[in-house]
Amino acid sequence: MPNIMEIQDVSKIYGPLKALQNITLAIPPGQWLAVMGPSGSGKTTLMNIMGCLDTPSLGEVNLDGVKLSGLSPSGLTALRREAIGLIFQQFHLISYLTALENVMVAQYYHSMVDEAEALEALGRVGLGERARHLPRQLSGGEQQRVCIARALINHPKLILADEPTGNLDETNEGLVMEILHGLHNAGATIVTVTHAPEVARHAERVIVLEHGKLVTDEYQTHPAHRPSGAGSGAGAPAGAGPGTEDGPAAAPETGPQGAAGEAAAPEAGA
Repeated sequence: MPNIMEIQDVSKIYGPLKALQNITLAIPPGQWLAVMGPSGSGKTTLMNIMGCLDTPSLGEVNLDGVKLSGLSPSGLTALRREAIGLIFQQFHLISYLTALENVMVAQYYHSMVDEAEALEALGRVGLGERARHLPRQLSGGEQQRVCIARALINHPKLILADEPTGNLDETNEGLVMEILHGLHNAGATIVTVTHAPEVARHAERVIVLEHGKLVTDEYQTHPAHRPSGAGSGAGAPAGAGPGTEDGPAAAPETGPQGAAGEAAAPEAGA
């Protein structure tokens, strides 16, 4: 079966700075890959390139058989909407929209809205009863689960999670990892960018970057077991309650600026 993503001799250069240097990587369908490395190692740059938020200075990237170098900026945006689900550490929910409406925004940018489908997506991450709440009324763990529902609503081929538990306490970290395990068990391809060994240990494969270079690429013989109580579908049990003790109350209304200068707005999770 063809790889979901192939990265061949990719470098990203900003003047004298080589953020990435000759990275070659192939990700088969259904794999859970963790990307690790210290601050400044190139993890975020690599994720931005994988997520069609940036382009390499040198080398080639293929996503689901599509050569990214042949696409215009609008073409990259369209491919990202179709093929990639992005989960951000900082949530990036629109503050004046409910959890349900934040998920439906991703539908809107992709095709057309379907409230019943969006409600089902929130139910799969244990937030069916919180669908009408604004971000400020949700805990950090709940906001992250809204982000996951938003990322999954358009059935992406590749899920990219950037420090998905970085702002969460231990309880909510467990809930998010439970959801990711459910997705992986259902066949999803996941790339988790993390600095935390306890998160990376859940992946089948771990790569380590240092100074923009890929220094380690290893398969884990015994990745962490699926958490007890994980659902067979996309995540947390329907009865998973809110983790009200954690996290910031309100998320920013706009996404981070990628190296390509494009805001990673809610549609980027589509």
